[in-house]
Amino acid sequence: MATIVVNSCTLHFQEMGSGLPIVFTPGGRGAMNIMRPVAEAMAPDYRRFIYDRRNCGASDITISGEESEQEIWADDLAQFIKQLDIGPAYLGGWSAGCRVSLLTAIRHPELVRGLLLGWVTGGAVAAERLAYQYYGQFIEAAQTGGMAAVVTTPYFTERITENSANRERLLSMDVQEFIRVMSRWRMFFTEGADLPVIGATEEELASIQVPTVIIAGDDDIHTLPAAQALHRILPNAQFHSPVIQRDEWDRLWEGPPEALAQARAERAAPIFKEFLQQLTMGQRVAES
Repeated sequence: MATIVVNSCTLHFQEMGSGLPIVFTPGGRGAMNIMRPVAEAMAPDYRRFIYDRRNCGASDITISGEESEQEIWADDLAQFIKQLDIGPAYLGGWSAGCRVSLLTAIRHPELVRGLLLGWVTGGAVAAERLAYQYYGQFIEAAQTGGMAAVVTTPYFTERITENSANRERLLSMDVQEFIRVMSRWRMFFTEGADLPVIGATEEELASIQVPTVIIAGDDDIHTLPAAQALHRILPNAQFHSPVIQRDEWDRLWEGPPEALAQARAERAAPIFKEFLQQLTMGQRVAES
């Protein structure tokens, strides 16, 4: 596994294959392995990257900054692309990975060749649940037991297991500063419930000019209306109806994460590959 220092934070990543570069960002606060099935399914025509964002997987924990964590992730991804000299690159991801890809295209359009998106997040239910899942539970732990309680939460226990230095990083934080930063990061979701897609305004989304493919979700977090709204707003987007229906999604969600990751990859990768092949054919026709 390789590492790279991005904006003063060490990220873990893996590179596969050769060809046009695609960087896949995981959903939720998941580690890079969530995206391994879809990255592997895109072989052999593309140079694929999977990585752990800061505060995720085996990468460093850094609870600081004046912008939202999602925006920090987008700036990290932009710097990742610059330092590896792979821009403009295709960006792929679902759920949180979709948000990070969109924000990167908004904030750093010169680094993005196209977007491969799935399971778009939107709506009040998503905003409430994710605000608590990402931040609220850890704010409560810090308020009741300080940083010693934060490091014992299941999520941060995993981060310490994967990167032992993260324990000292957390314990050395001032608890009030931790609560302040996490509370501000939580506002990204609580204030995003009425946006077409959590994290970006219609005007910001409309500025994205690159070719985009969107695979809709069909659950309370990844709503069909959110995906439809994104398709309506983006000027150069292709839309696909849900490839995992709600009843199947609920069964997969209750099972091992690996099964859900595999199912997503099996349904999404053929759509992504066909989309990229269409773009390549179109470019060849335009050049002839």
